[in-house]
Amino acid sequence: MQAQEREKLLQALKSRFENNMQRHKGLAWDKVRARLEASPAALIALGKMERTGGEPDVIGMHEKSGKFVFCDCSAQTPMGRRSLCYDGDALDARKEHKPKGSVVEMAAAMGIELMTQEQYRQLQELGEFDTSTSSWVNTPPAVRKLGGALFCDRRYGQVFVYHNGAQSYYASRGFRGVLSVG
Repeated sequence: MQAQEREKLLQALKSRFENNMQRHKGLAWDKVRARLEASPAALIALGKMERTGGEPDVIGMHEKSGKFVFCDCSAQTPMGRRSLCYDGDALDARKEHKPKGSVVEMAAAMGIELMTQEQYRQLQELGEFDTSTSSWVNTPPAVRKLGGALFCDRRYGQVFVYHNGAQSYYASRGFRGVLSVG
């Protein structure tokens, strides 16, 4: 990442951090920035999250490892990560009208993890997200083995977890990622 691009990203992250202190009470930007500057791979991943519309922000810190946890905090599922099926197997299973890719493969290429159901619920405690979209979440192997995948959204003031065929994709469904920076 070039110095100018790096500084622009750090400024965007700082601004978002300062404007959303309720997401990371007790954490200081200087400490977050120092960790980011020590981790070029994390900055690259956060840059990809930012470019695809994720609006990444710090949402906490791991108790045991002390790593800062970033996730996509865009109000709706990131625009640049929609219309994707769940994984490579689902993509291969489609005979026609294939989507441009899968969430599992895209997350891996970005250097981030797919959000779990638990992480999704924790995010929803910090605000109201996915009120008109939905986000694929990490699916247990037993569900995936049967051909399904899980997604979540927020409707009627509640967080819902649903299932769908892993090969399905929709213009309003994408995915949210998580990145730990230590």
